[in-house]
Amino acid sequence: MRAARLIRMVLLLQSRTRMTAAELAGELEVSERTVARDAQALSEAGVPVYAERGRAGGYALVGGYRTGLTGLAPEEAQALFLSGVPGALREMGLGEAASAARLKVSAALAPPVREASRAVNGRFHLDAPAWYTRPEAPGLLAPLAEAVWDDRRVAAAYRRADREVRRELEPYGLVLKAGVWYVCARAEGAGRARVYRVDRFTEVRDLGTRFARDTGFDLARFWRERAEEFARSLLREEVRLRLSPAGARRLPGATDPRAAQEALAAAGWRDGSARWVEDVVLPVESLEVAYEQLLGLGPEAEVVAPPELRDRLREAARRMAGLYG
Repeated sequence: MRAARLIRMVLLLQSRTRMTAAELAGELEVSERTVARDAQALSEAGVPVYAERGRAGGYALVGGYRTGLTGLAPEEAQALFLSGVPGALREMGLGEAASAARLKVSAALAPPVREASRAVNGRFHLDAPAWYTRPEAPGLLAPLAEAVWDDRRVAAAYRRADREVRRELEPYGLVLKAGVWYVCARAEGAGRARVYRVDRFTEVRDLGTRFARDTGFDLARFWRERAEEFARSLLREEVRLRLSPAGARRLPGATDPRAAQEALAAAGWRDGSARWVEDVVLPVESLEVAYEQLLGLGPEAEVVAPPELRDRLREAARRMAGLYG
């Protein structure tokens, strides 16, 4: 375990030049004290790691020291080949480059490890879009991808509701979510990046200048935070429920999972309880959506409020009783 961590620490410093103790601790999932001990161990083993103190300090390798990529295990090679998303790479115009890269990596590996490529391709395939959809790559994805790679400013036209808006954008990254492409970009003069659907762009033009990328921008964290904000922004109404134990277990699958879990926790429900859960306050997108969702729980959920939703479900129960006698 420690040997693998030391190798990873060297590769991190090799790829990022300089990292703080906190950054290394986060990447390696250890304490900063462990990072300091590992750095000392590497130095004693002849790897030129040095530490600089102060606000601008951190750990770095002396004189451009580099280590070769050796000892790649079969399972590591399998993970490497599995990490590619061929369809997404083709849509960004990188299909041939990715294929060439995989061939070069395969050629550099020992024969037993080289089989990882064929083993992975024969066992795993990623099909990201949902069922019953036939997604097509947005026409302007390729120029946006080029701008993302080269940190280039673009002038863009974008459809929003019933109008078209124009912006000068600094595109930071692309995200493929359920078959739909999004670009995370900062508009000129804006302090915060925003999310734009790529298929709504009607024009993308390279402005011929580069922007200074914010080195603290983390695309995965940004997307996760914005996705959570978006999901919460949809939940504009509340309903009050009583739930049977079965209804409590099924609620996260019938409604927004995070909202359901938080509502159940606030009501004091614990999995395995045999009692009905009282006073569950659930955020929902709308009463219309809540009606469709809660109807599926049948007799395992009772709407206490609002009265109009309770009345509507009562009428649905009456009609269903009529159908089944």
